[in-house]
Amino acid sequence: MTVPAFADLLTVASTTVPETQFEIFQEVAANQSLALSFWSNIALAGIAILLFVYMGRGVDDPRAKLIFVATLMVPLVSISSYTGLVSGLTISFLEMPAGHPLAGEEVLTMWGRYLTWAFSTPMILLALGLLAGSDLTKIFTAVVMDVGMCVTGLAAALTTSSLLLRWFWYLISCAFFVAVLYILLVEWPKDAAAAGTDDIFNTLKVLTVVLWLGYPILWALGAEGFALLSVAQTSWGYSILDWVAKYGFGFLLLRWVVNNETLVATIAAGTVGSATPADD
Repeated sequence: MTVPAFADLLTVASTTVPETQFEIFQEVAANQSLALSFWSNIALAGIAILLFVYMGRGVDDPRAKLIFVATLMVPLVSISSYTGLVSGLTISFLEMPAGHPLAGEEVLTMWGRYLTWAFSTPMILLALGLLAGSDLTKIFTAVVMDVGMCVTGLAAALTTSSLLLRWFWYLISCAFFVAVLYILLVEWPKDAAAAGTDDIFNTLKVLTVVLWLGYPILWALGAEGFALLSVAQTSWGYSILDWVAKYGFGFLLLRWVVNNETLVATIAAGTVGSATPADD
């Protein structure tokens, strides 16, 4: 195979692009750094699943249980998604559009990550909304805006017809992200203060906001954007963010819930899914 100048970016000449899942699997396995960024997340997600199940074994309150289930779903989704990546199932080689730094070259695109985010990040927001004692409307709004952010981010990664449209999708995704940030930074802190969970909520809020800001930055710097980072470097960046934003976040949240289950049980009882009877 003729290896182009951007070999570390996992790009290939259009005549030698891997087509089958097995060929893509071989390409991933051949790049040890990239493969390790996937396997490390599979291992940590497995550990997180076992740890979270163990931590929640004695939880009885329904709201606390729901927080546990939402948080447990995060590593469950991650271990499934990263298995898809390491196997080559959710990876493709896409030819970059004209004007892109790698225009005309087939670049490995890890579109499976967007599936991870579309299913796992809403669970993080659900857990945070429940912790803050927020109402169903705010939680639903945060979740659907988050899904919109992930889906349009996927569209940005998969658009190869036009560089301008690629970046336009990216801006739409960022607009959805701004809506999520508004709820996290403006709406839910007030709810958490009223519920008496503001100390832990503010810690998790800062952790979430700071780390989530890293994802669009990595997209812009990576092979999908300005191609300043290799695919493996970008993958490691995403993986390290996942370690803290998902598994570290989950541990901090669930440890607090276990130690404060009585307080969790008193948070705006019946808020989620309830309705105030209308006056006759």
